[in-house]
Amino acid sequence: MPDDHGMLFLFDHSHRAVMWMMNTYLPLDMLFIDQDGVVRSIAKDTVPMTRTRINSGVPVLAVLELNAGLSDALGIKPGDQIVHQFFGQN
Repeated sequence: MPDDHGMLFLFDHSHRAVMWMMNTYLPLDMLFIDQDGVVRSIAKDTVPMTRTRINSGVPVLAVLELNAGLSDALGIKPGDQIVHQFFGQN
């Protein structure tokens, strides 16, 4: 996946999200984002092709998947703000 791409999973309500990597062929960083667009936690370098449960730990409204290592390369950390129309920002 190109480094300027990702996959954004949007949920219809906040909840403790659980993801897994079955049928995913490359390691990812998963950013768990709350209703205000704040990164609450990051699962780094997830293991491809596994059913290991990856839990957000807190209620979130979205998950952004990026190539593994990209969150560190970009300096993204919990508490950072994601700007996207889904989170009600202009």
